[in-house]
Amino acid sequence: MIMKSNKISQDLVGMAWSDKISFEEIEKKTGISEKDVINFMRKTLKKSSYILWRKRVRGRPAKHRKLSKFKSLYPQE
Repeated sequence: MIMKSNKISQDLVGMAWSDKISFEEIEKKTGISEKDVINFMRKTLKKSSYILWRKRVRGRPAKHRKLSKFKSLYPQE
């Protein structure tokens, strides 16, 4: 996975930290899979920040559309 610019990197980190945007929505919007988002966050964040983020999103229903009752922020077109 190659990040084209700092702006894209910042947007991806922001989406990954957001409780309202699931990994499925991130993939739909950017084409970057959950596994790649996790790897990107591991490489980008400080170790302590990465560990905090992983604890926060692991199994969280809002980050996994199949576990969530929230509506998509990006409806089907």
